[in-house]
Amino acid sequence: MIKEVSVIGGGSWATAIVKMLTNNAEMTHWWMRDADKANYINKYLHNPRYLSSVQFERDKIKVSNDLTEVISKSKHIVIATPSAFLMDVFGERDNRDLAEKVIFSAVKGIVPEVHQIPAEFFHKRFKTPYDHIGIISGPCHAEEVALERLSYLTLACQNQDHAASMAELLECRYIKTHLSDDLFGTELSAVLKNIYAIASGIFHGLGYGDNFQAVLISNAVQEIERFVDELNPIHRDVKSSAYLGDLLVTAYSQFSRNRTFGNMVGKGYSVMSAQMEMNMTAEGYYAAKSIVKINDKYNVHMPIATAVYRILYEKISPAVEMRILAEQLV
Repeated sequence: MIKEVSVIGGGSWATAIVKMLTNNAEMTHWWMRDADKANYINKYLHNPRYLSSVQFERDKIKVSNDLTEVISKSKHIVIATPSAFLMDVFGERDNRDLAEKVIFSAVKGIVPEVHQIPAEFFHKRFKTPYDHIGIISGPCHAEEVALERLSYLTLACQNQDHAASMAELLECRYIKTHLSDDLFGTELSAVLKNIYAIASGIFHGLGYGDNFQAVLISNAVQEIERFVDELNPIHRDVKSSAYLGDLLVTAYSQFSRNRTFGNMVGKGYSVMSAQMEMNMTAEGYYAAKSIVKINDKYNVHMPIATAVYRILYEKISPAVEMRILAEQLV
């Protein structure tokens, strides 16, 4: 059993990860950028901004805004920072900081500056071997973890011993875990599902109903399958919960920030005003641009992802673009 683990990030998903880890880990070292927030949590044992109902045990967590110190405390590092800020947090760090570490990414996005999924980013930036990199994926929302509702996680790593060790830390009365060796497919699917959740939200904001949403998501899972099979052609069943389940919960849930973001865009908000109103990161916004850029090389048929990109970055009218897209779905 892993005794100590370090968590990097201060938002709702980081808070949920810390909550799960403290069920079994002896100590969780938690980094967040804001020193005042770190001091607040150390004193009052809850995150004042995210999932504030979650109470932590004083002898189970240590919160700091010193990233070097937090990384040094554990061999196992969980990254729960939004992908848009990974370069800001890790871009200038010395390679030796993460030498010999086992990194699990709970990031559901893509690093926009380099158009890389987190596994590729940490491998190339810090020379971390792929068998020392894992993914924590869903289907799972942080809000339901806070409520201790039964939830499922997928732990994907080429080294199944690492995946099993992290799963043992996270599993508890209300968390079930599943192991996978599909590192790239799981992470790419987690990136793509946020784009499709934005599409789902845009259609909802435009007034489309459940009947159409079913067609949209059926086509979205086909796009996921085409894209991940082209980039990483191994045997996988995209109908399993790590792929289809994660897509469904993100596209339909009231807790989905990507769906909420899309819904606001569909109702007429500008991208900037929707981001400001939410005051949270919608990973799919950054992913849409990166996926289209990556797909320039592979030419996979991805009409939904392309439509979302055109709305968000080319400022095409959501009503016009989604009407065109609706004619392409079957």
